[in-house]
Amino acid sequence: MTRGPGHTRRDLAKLAAASLLAGRSVVAAGTSPRPGVIGTAPLAAEGLDRAAALAAMERSLQRALGVDRAAAGLAGLFSASDTVGIKLSCLGGPRLSPRVVLVEALVDLLAEAGVPRSRIVVFERSSRELERAGFEIRRSGGPYLCRGTDNQWDREPSTSGSIGSCFAREVSTTCTALISFGVVKDHDFAGVSAGLKNWYGAIHNPNKYHGTNCDPYVADVVRHPFIAGKLRLTVLDGVAAQCQGGPAFFAGGQFPLGLVAASADPVVADLWAWRVIDAERARRGLASLRVDGREPAFIATAARYGLGVGDTSRLKVVEG
Repeated sequence: MTRGPGHTRRDLAKLAAASLLAGRSVVAAGTSPRPGVIGTAPLAAEGLDRAAALAAMERSLQRALGVDRAAAGLAGLFSASDTVGIKLSCLGGPRLSPRVVLVEALVDLLAEAGVPRSRIVVFERSSRELERAGFEIRRSGGPYLCRGTDNQWDREPSTSGSIGSCFAREVSTTCTALISFGVVKDHDFAGVSAGLKNWYGAIHNPNKYHGTNCDPYVADVVRHPFIAGKLRLTVLDGVAAQCQGGPAFFAGGQFPLGLVAASADPVVADLWAWRVIDAERARRGLASLRVDGREPAFIATAARYGLGVGDTSRLKVVEG
């Protein structure tokens, strides 16, 4: 295993130990099975129930992973010995967080793929944010575990490029594989908050890293081996998206995108979200994020680090 910039031997030992416990090798950054590909499936807020959510999640994953059955594709990314952490983005509250029914659809498909439900952990920075978004806190039992980090950080900080942070124990120690489950929205500093910036919720001091449009800080957080070495999938709830006023919920900036999106390439997922947000801004006569001084430059930085595809000419949207 190669030691990256600022990654301590202790960090890499934790990652190697987690990988050994999972019975699989560490997945290196930039090894998406389908680089540049994002799969989408239509899903409207009206009539959204468990069956509709499961069907849309199934289709988006089929298209993202190039498989006939989502469970088969997920079985290629996760093993029965993995502890799979699903990091949610619930800062926006009940109207701008991943929907419970969609998260549970993903959990059902992971279980179908062979991951024990007792080893599926849905988590966010705080239990309070999860509860506000409609999730039930479960630290044991039930169809999956659900909990906040709640200040359970590593005792010692880790460095990665320009960041130095204590990471949540879910990503450093507990989980052997990770999924980012975000929403499609703009951000007042970063420009885009979708799958990549979601990982700011896994460090203890994200407030320090919002200068220069969060570049290179978002990319530096994600390239840490605690995340890049485990991140297998990004899912985005785009049933309703937001093009202005983020990252908090702002009714005037929300619009019905009517999609669920998934990708094994975390960078291209954000690239797609940027394109969607700018398209809606153009439709409304608003300046592009670049003109508005909020270009998400961290996307290009993440691509330069080898975390995924950041070139629009290589972006391939497979629609459901």
